[in-house]
Amino acid sequence: MTRPIVAIVGRTNVGKSTLLNRLAGRRIAVVADLPGTTRDRVFAFASWQGREFTVVDTGGWQAKPRLSLEQKVKEQVEAAIGQADVIIFLLDAKDGAIAADEEIAEVLRAANKPIILAVNKVDSAQQANQVADFYHLGMGEPVAISAYHNRGIDDLMDAMLASLPPQPISIVKLGEAKLAIVGRPNVGKSTLLNTLLRDERAIVHESPGTTRDSLDATVRWDDKEILLVDTAGIRRRGRVDVGVDYYSLLRALQAINRCDVALLLIDASEFITAQDMHIAGYIIEVGRGIMILVNKWDLVPREQRQEFKRSVEQRLRFASYIPIIYISAKLGRGVNRILPQAWDIWQKRQKRIPRSEVSELVKQAVSSYPPAHIGSRRLRIIRAYQDESRPATFVLQVNNPQLVYFSYQRYLENKLRQSFGFRDVPLKLIFTKAGRKINTETAVRAW
Repeated sequence: MTRPIVAIVGRTNVGKSTLLNRLAGRRIAVVADLPGTTRDRVFAFASWQGREFTVVDTGGWQAKPRLSLEQKVKEQVEAAIGQADVIIFLLDAKDGAIAADEEIAEVLRAANKPIILAVNKVDSAQQANQVADFYHLGMGEPVAISAYHNRGIDDLMDAMLASLPPQPISIVKLGEAKLAIVGRPNVGKSTLLNTLLRDERAIVHESPGTTRDSLDATVRWDDKEILLVDTAGIRRRGRVDVGVDYYSLLRALQAINRCDVALLLIDASEFITAQDMHIAGYIIEVGRGIMILVNKWDLVPREQRQEFKRSVEQRLRFASYIPIIYISAKLGRGVNRILPQAWDIWQKRQKRIPRSEVSELVKQAVSSYPPAHIGSRRLRIIRAYQDESRPATFVLQVNNPQLVYFSYQRYLENKLRQSFGFRDVPLKLIFTKAGRKINTETAVRAW
């Protein structure tokens, strides 16, 4: 399912980060947080009334930046506006609509995007009366909120939900795996895409993608159809600066949201950067399949390759199951291994495990290695089963989700992966509090 992007835009000190934190911490089930290219740039992946979306916190807009950093922040805001499906224009009730807000309104009107006018810091009846003053911006009815005090957030989210584009109807054929080539600018995405499309196997057809300036292509490999989600529209203009990296990251997130398996391309001449790690973390967090493709391998001297591989494995030790393929997209070396490996990961993600087998496996895992006590309390797993609607996702009903240590979650994840053949596949474990109707004491004794 494609996750639309909702950008929070406004001048400095109107409460954009506070609003994002509110959305990330209350009533909306956040999937992950991902730092952007500067320290004040954050993504939150959330859902409201069953609709998933990506919230982007932007920096404070300045119409005429004086410093280089201010100019880069402005470029990032512009990138977020350009990629957003819906924009939350955040204003400060205490200040009223000032000249800077008028300037932002002009920019947003030109963007021709759905805009939700949110007036923040409405903490009293007197301030609520002042919200009507924002009508003169000509951007619709303002929604009064207090991000800090959690007031009006439901109304804001309902307005946002009504403005989101309808969920697209998938035209992907049954049995067609969707792959996305993602990565930073200038790592070789376009070259790899062209190399795959120039393969001896025929291109079946081309179809418009769901993101602007992109084109998806279906290739036939070994009598199998694979849809390549195009991210080659990302172009490097001159040197890579913060604004271009930020735009690249937004495009990568959109492609990942649409795919089954993400092919994360990294540049061997630059090793693995923080941006690469951020993208890898997001792919894992949203539960997509992942492969690491180390491109430009031909540029690494042979005597340095073993040490390079050890360093890569060490950097990715948090997800040691990820397959790594060393390639040269330009020369075509190693590229023939990509589609078979990606298809194998896609097939594994379709596996359905009977509830009884999941329950028995988790029961044995708990028996072999019980969870540690936290004071006088200990984690109790009541039920375990595979989620019916999300691939490679398992739900564990427990007595208290706060008692789940990360290390124990990783232990159970590895047991599920090894026992059910999910090698190379990220697994998502969701811990929920067991319902009251369950007889906890009986269930605990059974486990």
